[in-house]
Amino acid sequence: MSPVMTFRIAFKALGRNKMRTALTMLGMIIGVSAVITLVAMGHGATSVIEDQIKGAGTNMITVNAGNFTQGGARGGSGSATSLTVEDADAIREEVPGVQYLSAGVQNRYQVVAGNQNWFTRIQGTDVDLPLIRAWPTRTGTFFSPQDVTSAAKVAVLGNTVNTQLFGEGEDPVGQIVRIRNQPFRVIGVLASKGQGMGEDNDDQVLVPYTTLQKKLMGTTHLQNITISAASATETSKTADAIAVLLRSRHQIVPGQDDDFMVRTQEEMADLRTQAMGTMTTLLAGIAGVSLIVGGIGIMNIMLVSVTERTREIGLRMAIGAKGRDVLLQFLVEAISLSLLGGGVGIALGFGIAEGMSRWMSWPAEVPPDAVFMAFGFAAATGIFFGFYPAQKAARLDPIDALRFE
Repeated sequence: MSPVMTFRIAFKALGRNKMRTALTMLGMIIGVSAVITLVAMGHGATSVIEDQIKGAGTNMITVNAGNFTQGGARGGSGSATSLTVEDADAIREEVPGVQYLSAGVQNRYQVVAGNQNWFTRIQGTDVDLPLIRAWPTRTGTFFSPQDVTSAAKVAVLGNTVNTQLFGEGEDPVGQIVRIRNQPFRVIGVLASKGQGMGEDNDDQVLVPYTTLQKKLMGTTHLQNITISAASATETSKTADAIAVLLRSRHQIVPGQDDDFMVRTQEEMADLRTQAMGTMTTLLAGIAGVSLIVGGIGIMNIMLVSVTERTREIGLRMAIGAKGRDVLLQFLVEAISLSLLGGGVGIALGFGIAEGMSRWMSWPAEVPPDAVFMAFGFAAATGIFFGFYPAQKAARLDPIDALRFE
């Protein structure tokens, strides 16, 4: 029998009971659409993480204050006060491979300008931060080493803060903003950087870290140190050297927990990617179950079809059809069900991914290989679950089949 005739007979058989055919395909449609949606959202998440790494800065290493324990009570991450300006100076002078370094402290305060106010993050930092994070000013300038040394009351606004206090696109350079009732002169506005690592980079005000320490917080310790390694290939090595130096300076003996945390961008990205991968694997398992259920549905319907068409099979074999022709016919029907369901599932998956992207403001990218993978799953499911019913039909005895009522 020619392949064309086999397909014609298969589609004619499927068309006899359209409702049953549609319901049989439903499990495959749900499974394939789930696979496409998961791949699209996962691929989009990976792109977001990569963009955030690039936006955070090249070869960046962060040192954060760690846990502080007193009398058995643990303060938690960031509670230690042992990270100092002297530590930052020692890292700059003693660790090879450090290109830029910026000491940092931060807090949240209400910022007031005229009759407008905005509660935001005040980031105390140093002059190297724009170089570390490749973050130029849109208007005005960044503060100078002299501003840091003298703890000057100058501020560089993030784009979101500027919009909230002065209006979209306004140039506030020279204006005065008040933080905890203390006047700060605006000397610049940063270029927009958008979201990064779960926070709005533009929703902050940058001031010299010495100013934040002395004029607003009344502290002398640091909360973080941001470092840029001279080479991407040396980032991990530089981070390890920083950890060794700080353990020595803080007199931390072997076996004792560090009172600081050293992280690279790659490590933070790996943590987020692993978390996303775990969730994707869980959801992919659910999608896999849907595919299996769809495949079982196909096998069930094909077995029913073999029973219903026993006389037809016997008649065809009596007039010369061979077992392999019958096997091929039923196998084609099963594969057609899977591929039709897979095609509808792919289209539905694209639609769901696009809908979720607009609803959640999350990029959804469907790579071309995902479509081929979905079709491959659908075809494999059709072959696997359709083979047994097809083989059962091919092994029917023609005389018994003709006698079947």
